[in-house]
Amino acid sequence: MASLQDIQRRMSSTKKTRQITSAMQMVSTAKLSQIQRNTAGYHEYAARLELIVEHLLAAHLLDKVDSHHIPLVSQRPIKKTGLLVITSDRGLVGSYNANVIKQTNALMKKLSLDPSNTAILAVGGNGADFYKKRGFDVVLEHRGVSDVPSFNEIRQVLKTVISLYDSEAFDALHVVYNHFVNRLTSEYRDVQLLPLTSETLAQMGGTEEHKDIYRTQSVYEVEPDTTAVLNVILPQFAESLVYEAVLDAKTAEHAASSTAMSAATDNAKDLINSLSLQYNRARQAAITTEITEITGGMVALE
Repeated sequence: MASLQDIQRRMSSTKKTRQITSAMQMVSTAKLSQIQRNTAGYHEYAARLELIVEHLLAAHLLDKVDSHHIPLVSQRPIKKTGLLVITSDRGLVGSYNANVIKQTNALMKKLSLDPSNTAILAVGGNGADFYKKRGFDVVLEHRGVSDVPSFNEIRQVLKTVISLYDSEAFDALHVVYNHFVNRLTSEYRDVQLLPLTSETLAQMGGTEEHKDIYRTQSVYEVEPDTTAVLNVILPQFAESLVYEAVLDAKTAEHAASSTAMSAATDNAKDLINSLSLQYNRARQAAITTEITEITGGMVALE
């Protein structure tokens, strides 16, 4: 049995740990509230932009242009696939990073991807480190994403993604990340972003009611020409999807951190209670032993 001093030492260290995890939980909860409050406006903008693109699709504008003049919709043989993997830079977020990596590995298996035909674009240190160690080509690595990332902060990443696709560093791009559902739940998402096609765009939202409206408003007069308009709108749309994925993933990260620290605080509390019970029993046993020894000594003297 551990000595009273050992138990007291463990209780003291566990109480300090509980204070730390409790403080980290409050910080993560505050960050979660902040990012939800500050990004609500952008989610509205992204939804509006998505509706515009869906409206253009309903007008069959993509069917009327030569895709070779619009890089983001130009389809070519897929020799190399890009995976934009969004993880966190740090730990203490429960299964957040493990879930993204596990599901991404399953996607790679499904698509028959390996280090020879895969380009990794990593936002977050955990994903970058994991795939570097396994011999994958990490063509983009961005660390240090702030708690509430701004568009200007992510802009260079967005430009690099588009530039790499234009230079044929990869021929298709999947964005993989954890989608925030609520404070307790997140779910893995895989969005095939590039090349943009009518089929993939049609899967990115929009209700049947909206589609019915589009069917009745599907004629456009475009100036200066369709290609010029799409070359402006589609890059903005692709950038908005990537930035929104980063925001979504960061929100899920804060939620995962809050949940993990809450669980750690509860576990520390349970351990303290268990140690307290163990300490009281050990102390009671020590007192009983002392009384027995004193009684035995008195009997011997008689």
